[in-house]
Amino acid sequence: MPSITSDTVRPAAVAGRFYPADPGLLRADIERLIDAAGPVSEPLADAYIVPHAGHRYSGPVAAEVYARLAAHRGRVKRVVLVGPSHHYPLRGHAAAPYARWATPLGEVQVAATGVVGSSRLPHEAEHSLEVQLPFLQVALGTDIEITPVAFGMGQTPDAARLISALREEAGEDSVIICSTDLSHFHDQATAERIDASTAEAIRSLRPREIAPHHACGVFALRATLAWADATGRRPRQLALATSADTVGRPDRVVGYPAFAIERPILAD
Repeated sequence: MPSITSDTVRPAAVAGRFYPADPGLLRADIERLIDAAGPVSEPLADAYIVPHAGHRYSGPVAAEVYARLAAHRGRVKRVVLVGPSHHYPLRGHAAAPYARWATPLGEVQVAATGVVGSSRLPHEAEHSLEVQLPFLQVALGTDIEITPVAFGMGQTPDAARLISALREEAGEDSVIICSTDLSHFHDQATAERIDASTAEAIRSLRPREIAPHHACGVFALRATLAWADATGRRPRQLALATSADTVGRPDRVVGYPAFAIERPILAD
């Protein structure tokens, strides 16, 4: 578990493992991934679903989201990050109790939230939200604010209401990023079959059909989908791949999703 060097700054926990620790190499890698996915000219979505593996594995899928955010640089002021707690058995939800969050590219300001309590324990070694930050820093710049919240076991309606409260608190110049990978450690064909079913449940707004072993960020994912359903938003698939599509072994893969969650465009 990383050493916490300050009560107010959360140091990078997985730099050098999930993404390069060298700032120049990290920025160059992310710019390359975003350039390969973009440019994308489309309206800003209210929320996105992104994967959270090492950048060399899930980076091309994540870049489908961040290329879209990059097109709205200067408009997005705050990002609400929601995802799982892999290392701490969390029940309910916990915001990150830091004033700033560090990566090799610098520090990101954390916007405090008044709608959920905070705890260091789910956040201090967690990678699912941290790996999004370098992408955000490159796509949106250094003057953004983030509100990181870990989602643990709980009731989906309660979690959906929390998503709604976080969105309202963050304001119109904000987006929600839901961090999740999909199936883990199946062969490629099995993973593609399972992940296709999960993707259909996402597109159809059926969060109850997503099993915990089919999405490691299942509680945040279910909450985000329930919120979308309750507020008239719809998921649109941007990408679906596995680690075998990049540099992983085909006999032991992890699934990666990218979705935009947006309001339908009404015909005139």
